[in-house]
Amino acid sequence: MAKRTFPDRLFRRLGILIGLGGITMIANKTALAQAAAPPQDAGPRQYWAYIGNTSNDGIALFKLDSDAGTLTSQGIAAPANGSGFLAIAPNQKLLYAAVTMDTPAGRAGGVEGFSIDATTGKLSPINTERSEKGAAAFVMVEPSGRDVLAAHYAQATVAVLPIDADGRLSPVSCTIQESGSSVDPVRQTHAYAHSVNCDPAGNFAISCDLGADKLFIYKFDAALGKLTPNDPRSVSVPPGSGPRHLTFSRDGKFVYQINEMGATVIVYSFDAATGALTQIQSVKTLKNDEKGNTSAEVQIDPSGRFLYASNRLTTNYLTIFSIDPASGKLKLAGYQDSLGKTPRNFRIDPTGRYLLLANQDSDTLVLFSIDAQTGLLSPVGQPIPTVHGPICVKFVAVQDH
Repeated sequence: MAKRTFPDRLFRRLGILIGLGGITMIANKTALAQAAAPPQDAGPRQYWAYIGNTSNDGIALFKLDSDAGTLTSQGIAAPANGSGFLAIAPNQKLLYAAVTMDTPAGRAGGVEGFSIDATTGKLSPINTERSEKGAAAFVMVEPSGRDVLAAHYAQATVAVLPIDADGRLSPVSCTIQESGSSVDPVRQTHAYAHSVNCDPAGNFAISCDLGADKLFIYKFDAALGKLTPNDPRSVSVPPGSGPRHLTFSRDGKFVYQINEMGATVIVYSFDAATGALTQIQSVKTLKNDEKGNTSAEVQIDPSGRFLYASNRLTTNYLTIFSIDPASGKLKLAGYQDSLGKTPRNFRIDPTGRYLLLANQDSDTLVLFSIDAQTGLLSPVGQPIPTVHGPICVKFVAVQDH
């Protein structure tokens, strides 16, 4: 396949945008409406669970039966070099993984695309594109499905890789380099881009930077695959907090951002017109003042009523909060032991019945049932062995033959 020049890719992408302009607008509105609606739990539900990891074991595959409450191993969905963080496209037909790759200049960070066979769960490789000198710590597909965004921790960059109509990745169309430092003499000597997320409408992107103690805000143009600094440019967190990940409320009005080093969740109101973030609350994720403990992941259940945060290293557990839908504020609901070491990532299934937790340093997955009234968790069976260093969980619905 001949390599496209940037103008070729640009005109092609603009052509698609113009030809489907009305459809794209309707799809975005539909997506926002679905995000604001409660989950529909009708009939049997089965999901493929894809597990990214820090090893070269490949992307692991499990099947979750949300009626029976069972999680069964299906082997490896596809080989991958250090599959790391994963992202699913909005159409549920494509998966993208942060990987390492060989280049003429040596090893580099890349993003590999796969097509998803929803009947078997297996992944078929499409192509791999270089994203940076070092591996990406985080990847996501923005809401329109036209671009992958990747955050590179060590390089402090956020990159955009356009997606062609067939799911193939094009070379990086935009890279933003950040700078800054903070008070920790070891971990905050320069900027470290830990994640990047788009708002539900896909108009803005927010990067959590652990080293600079800032959330950098960008305007995002999906058609051009372009990020530009927003005004306001950033939001600062208390020195030494170390921003890591964030998630939006179902209606897009609030942002919940977890700090790795400070072990807090900060709640912001989000202005969808300007991209501005205004802090309204900060809550601790730790039970006590546990020295050396850090926080990792933050997620909201499909009902929008509960938020979960993971804590690791000294002690390993999830902190559970209820969400006030009007104010967006959090209230502590309880804790749940992770039943393993280093709960780095987890995902809640689309029905809202189960939370699947990846314990990185014990190489296990743990399935928890969710109490719909309280949000509290109960383990289902025993921890399940998986690939070495599991660090990411993603779900895709199983399709019948």
